[in-house]
Parts: sequence; structure tokens; C-alpha cells
Amino acid sequence: MLSFLFFFIFLTPLCFFSWSWWLICSLLFFISFVYFFFLPYFFCWGSLGYMFGCDLISYGLVLLSLWICVLMILASESVFRTNYFSGFFVFVVVFLLVMLYCTFSSINLLSFYVFFESSLIPTLFLILGWGYQPERVQAGIYLLFYTLLASLPLLVGILFVYNNLGSLCLFLLGGSSNLVGGLFYVCMVFAFLVSMPMFMVHLWLPSAHVEAPVSGSMILAGVLLKLGGYGLLRVFPVLFKFGFSFSIVWVALGLVGGLFVSLFCMRQTDLKSLIAYSSVAHMSMVIGGIMTLNYWGVCSSFALMVAHGLCSSGLFCLSNISYERFGSRSLLISKGLINLMPSMAMWWFLLSACNMAAPPSLNLLGEIGLLSSLVSWSWCLMFVLIFLSFFSAAYTLYLYSYSQHGFIYSGLYSCSLGYVREFLLLFLHWFPLNLIILSVDVSVLWI
Repeated sequence: MLSFLFFFIFLTPLCFFSWSWWLICSLLFFISFVYFFFLPYFFCWGSLGYMFGCDLISYGLVLLSLWICVLMILASESVFRTNYFSGFFVFVVVFLLVMLYCTFSSINLLSFYVFFESSLIPTLFLILGWGYQPERVQAGIYLLFYTLLASLPLLVGILFVYNNLGSLCLFLLGGSSNLVGGLFYVCMVFAFLVSMPMFMVHLWLPSAHVEAPVSGSMILAGVLLKLGGYGLLRVFPVLFKFGFSFSIVWVALGLVGGLFVSLFCMRQTDLKSLIAYSSVAHMSMVIGGIMTLNYWGVCSSFALMVAHGLCSSGLFCLSNISYERFGSRSLLISKGLINLMPSMAMWWFLLSACNMAAPPSLNLLGEIGLLSSLVSWSWCLMFVLIFLSFFSAAYTLYLYSYSQHGFIYSGLYSCSLGYVREFLLLFLHWFPLNLIILSVDVSVLWI
């Protein structure tokens, strides 16, 4: 962690020079490749955890954070082209990356809480500073209201743990399940369920996505939604005793809510709103898988979190590309893209196929594992999961067909057929998503 903080101190002066954003992208890409390819060979898994303060779950999510933050800078070319506070924008992105790195690398429950809440500050700056509409202020207030209000009971629960155990180290909390009460359980879990988000506390997510710039939507869908699942995996050693008693509530609420949200997706006319609601539907399956508290549920939830981070971020990039051409995200206007950009329609098809869990994407691996986990937990969930999978494919096909087919809007003012930067951006989303499944033992079975 200290080495990464030194890197942040070195990189901060470069952030305020507009010519250096390509250099920053290159440096972050280099760190991502080193983190992925070389560290597992130089260190065994156990020493990697003790040296860097993280274990294998943290390792995957740190790598996802690095990858998404690089692609955020690559997707925000309009900020640098218009020179709209580009230096401060890069500074906010790098600061957010450091907060996420510290969150996933924390072995202390209180430091995890501090960095968990600190990651909301640069996200709020992205929404307020580079959002599209005046309603971005209201969206930012929704974001803070939901997350901070739900996080205050979590702080009280953490202090209660320290008062009774005298330690907040995540690796020493396994045998403390006798401290758990019903109110304590709700305090520790509810903050993470809001940040995932769970149905009925999900209203902050669509408004934040719609008003956020493309970089804000990418980091929200790619990494920040995964903080809730990561937090649940961290605190369940304390909550294991009451987890079996209360899990039926969260599984039922998550899956039925995911079914309702899938129906909401079928009537959306805004591209970003449709993709945001589909994120809620996918996270509902992750909630159900984690709450089953079995091996396949935890492993498959982690796989689906990583897969959704790449797939949903790529879909938001595609919606931003069509927004730059048409000046609108409405499906009533953004039609006929297959006539305007046939090669871009290929990327719409590939990422839409991944969103509906088509092979060989990592989404398929995660959803198959979650289906088997949930059905083995209770066979009654089979009926909900059938409709959830069906409507997942239905709204994805609705998104693809309505955006690619039809007549082109006559008020189109930009007819460029795409840039190398955009193809590279989409390729860097799609390629890892379909490559990781070739090594299933590394991506799933080692948890």
C-alpha cells in the first residue's frame, strides 16, 4: 500500500498538465499488467496477502479497479479535447483509484469503513463537476443520502465489535459469532445492501447513472457496486450464526426485486437508465448467492461481480458513443446505428450477448454457479430464477434491437464512423471478459 501511495504522490503533479493524460494512462496500464501477470509468479498467494494487506478476493477487485480507472480516462476524451478542467479530472480519478485500492487492501474493519466512505467523495465530484444536466445536484444528494444514512449504523456496529473483542482485524473475527444479535446483524449488513444496491433502496443508482458523465457511470457500475458484495464477504465471519436465520429475507427480497426491476427495464426509453436498472437486476442475483452462505454461492457471486463490472462499464461506453453522435440517449431518437456505424453494431452485439450471459463470457460462469447455488438452497426459487433469466435476455434484446434498427434521426450532426480510441476502449472491456473464463480455477475456485 505504501508503494501505491508513493506512486500517487509522484503522479499528482502530472495531473494538472493536459498533455500528460496519455502518460498517466500508460503508467496505470503498466501497473495493471504487472499486478496481474508478474506478482503471482514472484510471490506465493499467502505471502502476497501478508505483504500487501490483502487476500485473493481483494486481489481480483484491486485489479478490476485499476483496469476500470484506466478505461475511464480513455473514455473521457471530450474532457481533454475541450480542456474542461482536465487536470483536476485526472486528479479526481487517481484519487478515487487510491481510495479503492486502500478499501480493498484494508485488513482493519475501521480503516475499511473510512476508505469505503471516502470513495464516495471523488464520485460525487465526478457527478457534480462533469455531469450533463442541472439535475445532477439532486442525483448527488440522493447518492450521499442513501449511502451515508445507511452507513452510520455500520460505524456503530464496528465500534461494538471493538468494544467486545478488542480487535478489528478482519482475519481475527471468525470465532466471534456469539456476539451477534438481531439489531447488530441489520446494522452490519444494511449499509452494504444499500451500496449494491438492493431493491427498495436502489433509487439512488438510476438517477446517479443518468446524471453522471461516462467516467462516473463506469466507476459506479464497474467497482463501486462491488464494494457492497466485498463488505458482505468480509463481515460474514462475525454474522455467520444469524446469517442462516435472516438470509431467507434478503434472498427473497433480492430475487423478487430483481424480477420487478427486469420488468422496469422493458419500459425504459433512456439508454443509461436501462443499463442502470439492469445492474440492479444482476446485483440481486449476487445478493442471493452471497446470502446462501455456501461455497458455490460465494465463488459465483465473486465471478459475476467481476464480469458485471466489465460488461456494464462497456455498455455505458457504448451509450456515451451514441450520445456523442445523436446528442440524446433516448431510444426513440438513437435508432439505426447499424446503418451509421456497422462496426460499432458488432460491439453492441458482443457486449449485449455478454450481458445476457451468453457463452463464452464470464457472466455465464457466474450465473450458472448462482443458479445451482440458489436452487440447491431452495428449489422454490427455481420459478423466480426462470423468469429472471428470461427477462434478462428480453430487455437486452430490446436494448440491442431498438438501438440498432430503425430510421436514423434526421437531426444527426455528427456522422463519424468511430475512432481507434473507441474501438480500443470497447476491446479492452470485452477481451478480459471472455478471456478469464479460460482459467476457471483462477477466477472462481480458489476462494
